[in-house]
Amino acid sequence: MKNRIFKQLSIASVSLALGLASCSSGGKSGADQNNAADKQILGAGSTFGYPIYSKMFAEYGKMDSVQTNYQSIGSGGGIKQLMSKTVDFGASDAFLSDDEMSKAPSPVVQFPTCLGAVVLSYNLPENPELKFTPEIIAGIYMKTITKWNDAKIKAENPDVKLPDMDITVVHRSDGSGTTYIFTDYLAKVSEDFKSKIGMGKAVNWPDGEIGGKGTEGVAGVVKQTPGAIGYIELTYALQNNMGYAQVKNAAGNYVKATLQSTSLCANMDIPADTRISITNSNVDQAYPICSFTWIMVYKDQKYGDRSKAKATTLVKELWWMIHDGQQLCTPLNYAPLPAKAITAAEGILKSVTYDNQPILQ
Repeated sequence: MKNRIFKQLSIASVSLALGLASCSSGGKSGADQNNAADKQILGAGSTFGYPIYSKMFAEYGKMDSVQTNYQSIGSGGGIKQLMSKTVDFGASDAFLSDDEMSKAPSPVVQFPTCLGAVVLSYNLPENPELKFTPEIIAGIYMKTITKWNDAKIKAENPDVKLPDMDITVVHRSDGSGTTYIFTDYLAKVSEDFKSKIGMGKAVNWPDGEIGGKGTEGVAGVVKQTPGAIGYIELTYALQNNMGYAQVKNAAGNYVKATLQSTSLCANMDIPADTRISITNSNVDQAYPICSFTWIMVYKDQKYGDRSKAKATTLVKELWWMIHDGQQLCTPLNYAPLPAKAITAAEGILKSVTYDNQPILQ
């Protein structure tokens, strides 16, 4: 009897030890592994939005144990990865065109997350604050203005000692929402630029200009090259202590890019699909080279091997970004969404489904 009891206890002890060993070695059940995968989100795209997105994702992860891996590869790359369904969301500073949406494997929705400004930063002795007209900017990027002491630049900056130095023009080398914003603006203010170079995430710049990959790449080239000028996001200019120009707006006023002058660009009605260009605003004190930045997801989240739990994790995080996450914008020099844009974004996120059933109730 004693031997039988001892044998039973020994078997139980071995079973318990094996169970504990499995736990201590990090072994997870299929359910545990699925739960972990449902909390891992992958996104890619805009370098323009990278500073605010990285902060938002870090803060949200502290609250809901969500791990969001965001790859700052440029808007064009983000859209490409979304179309191939290798990421959970794409991010772009240019909303998808009708043609791009028609080529998606299934319907895509998009909504803005904040506003930012594109500034003209330059590397000149003593870092003066210059004033640029739309004609000057277009001339520099069309290579019809090639010297810093050109008469047109001197006329707008009579109190600045401009050097007799060649202008080294820097642009994005990758498909870029920042390029889209910049060329969208220039196409509005210069018929010559519109007809000869045009607008888009990538355009054929004149020979002799230098390309930089990502906003970081353009900023780096400008900082390292005396006489250089490049278009970069306001946050990068401020974080790197880079000078940037005031720009004459559609109302005829010289305006410096600030949170307030950026916010004024969105002082308008927002369409339900949020696809709207806000460059060259005619608001009196609006900075003219501004844009929303968008996130894009598939309207129905049941595709591939995606679970409803993962789709719900994604949509809840995106919902937080357009609400509580907005408080993170101002410290990073992005303008928060205006009320009309939030309302439109709410409607879009409420339209996202899983197996044709709304995710948000």
